Amino acid sequence: MYTVLREIHFCYGHRLLNYAGKCRHLHGHNGKVEIEIFSETLNPLGMVRDFEEIKNVVQVWIDETLDHRMILCRRDPLLPALDQMKELYCLIDDNPTAEVIAKLIYDYAVSQGLPVAQVRLWETPKSVAAYRP
Repeated sequence: MYTVLREIHFCYGHRLLNYAGKCRHLHGHNGKVEIEIFSETLNPLGMVRDFEEIKNVVQVWIDETLDHRMILCRRDPLLPALDQMKELYCLIDDNPTAEVIAKLIYDYAVSQGLPVAQVRLWETPKSVAAYRP
């Protein structure tokens, strides 16, 4: 099995609903995503996939959808205030934990035809969550 890994950096904010810790408040992260792509064989150029292809597919989507946005649960009561202030946000069905955001990125990459082995989201330099099927 061959694998390649592309690293993508982005900034995002979030908060966790029904959580007793400090992450219940709006706050932000300088996130790092690692997208691992796999293949049993190499293409005619000797690659799993071109790193530029992974960047063009996933990083462009992250930049347009997640970067410098609040990632919030659809049930977050702050949404009307954010709308009134014309703030950018990304809504998801679940609490926007690092685990859920890793799966969100995985699902997008797979929907674009990338054979993803795993997505890891580093929320801080010491805290990482991952999703793999």
